Amino acid sequence: MHLSPTEAARLQIFQAAELARRNRDLGLALNAPEAIAIACDEMHLAARAGGSIEDVVAAGRDSVAPADLMQGVADLVAEVRLEVVLDEGTRLVVLRGLGAREDEEQPGEVVTAAGDVTINAGLDVLELAVTNASDRTVRVSSHFPFDRSNPRLAFDRAAAHGTRLDIAAGDTVRWAPGETRTVRLVRIPGGGA
Repeated sequence: MHLSPTEAARLQIFQAAELARRNRDLGLALNAPEAIAIACDEMHLAARAGGSIEDVVAAGRDSVAPADLMQGVADLVAEVRLEVVLDEGTRLVVLRGLGAREDEEQPGEVVTAAGDVTINAGLDVLELAVTNASDRTVRVSSHFPFDRSNPRLAFDRAAAHGTRLDIAAGDTVRWAPGETRTVRLVRIPGGGA
């Protein structure tokens, strides 16, 4: 049997995760590599089962409980980065807060004050209809210069020059194949007109 480098790496993750699960079943606290192996294996499994990126992250987060870890491991593992194959193609998944208690703030977590939060206040706004002209799902993240986004998206690129999506930092907008949606764009200060 010939395995590609990706398949060999997947098998290695599975083997490490199985060893870690055995240790956990014996009542041994998990070290960082063991906790990471279990989380990665569960994320790969969720992706293989057809889960969304949110399902994949949830599978990783739910795979290891705080009580499963050696002291200090939750602080040591700030984030886990893993490429998984989703229906829309290969995606990089970033899992933060592995093994953290639910009552703790997670690394990178945004904690806002009570009430409404206004983003991008005072910036010029532009609305554009955007169509995904391909047979693949396309996503654009919050701070990517919109006129340079995926060439499979059809829209007035000249009008979008110097703009980004009017969404919260870290969010994305997704277009299914053939889908058209109107998006709000904001001018990037100092980004040109």
